[in-house]
Amino acid sequence: MVDELKVLRKGRAVFGTPLGDRVGPVLRTACGILEDDDTVAMRRKLVDKLRPLVESLPDDLKIALLAAFALDERARKPFYQERVHWAAITLDRDDRTVRRRIDEGIEQVAALAIAAAEPESGPRYPSRSWHTEELRVTLALDQPVAEAFEFRRVVVDASEIVELDLALTLNVSGEFGESVRESDLEVDVFHGGLLASREMESSDRVGLSLRLPKPLRRGERHEIGLRFRATMREPHYVCVPRHPCDLFDLHIRFGERVPDQIVRLEKAFQADARDRAPRGDVLRTDDAGEVHVRFRHLVPGFAYGVRWSTDTAEGLQTH
Repeated sequence: MVDELKVLRKGRAVFGTPLGDRVGPVLRTACGILEDDDTVAMRRKLVDKLRPLVESLPDDLKIALLAAFALDERARKPFYQERVHWAAITLDRDDRTVRRRIDEGIEQVAALAIAAAEPESGPRYPSRSWHTEELRVTLALDQPVAEAFEFRRVVVDASEIVELDLALTLNVSGEFGESVRESDLEVDVFHGGLLASREMESSDRVGLSLRLPKPLRRGERHEIGLRFRATMREPHYVCVPRHPCDLFDLHIRFGERVPDQIVRLEKAFQADARDRAPRGDVLRTDDAGEVHVRFRHLVPGFAYGVRWSTDTAEGLQTH
């Protein structure tokens, strides 16, 4: 693994083309790279595997390896030596010291990757029809009506599926006491299927059935793009997956109406998302009035996302 990572760091690292000849068998196994994966799929799997391992290292090793493998946008230079020099300037060290840090970091990442790649005792998602490999959501609260763009990559776990069962919950606070109507949620399908049906599954949850363009078999991947618009009365956006979810990436744009407090929710009970005094890490908006959070290996039935406190804010819940 160490030898293969040292080969990978050369040239443009993970952005080299093609990647096939530079990714060895141990690294392929650790990252779940398949024989027929193209360069784009290989790069995605390499980044998804290496980034969290690198980010778990001490700061000096993290910066050195983010540069070595071109995982930091600021260090995506065509030559390895240029990335080493960038890390040296960032860390206020000389190039030789950074190269030693990179070698030390590679040793640690290799050990972590091998440990994480130990075979599981059984199927990862037994008895599931499909699971979400990646869910990316952008929520804009600076619009006249709150608007969410959802891009999801699913993997088929059953022998064959023809539809995806999705849902959005428009939580209603007790002070309003009004039931949600199906018409309160606008849904547009950008790509990946046809909206076959929608119906109220409860007083506040709208169930959606998305018919796929063609039947998908076990192991196949499929991507969908959706847009949701709704007026929401609870100040949170969370994912409460009904199927397992490997990655949930969430951007929320508050714009000029920045809340007094923003809290990250991770593996919380659904009721906790509506708690007026939630527990969690406090988040700060950037200069554009945005926050960004990322969650991995979401457990079905628990809530992951963001809660904020403000007099006029709105919220939403996806599944």
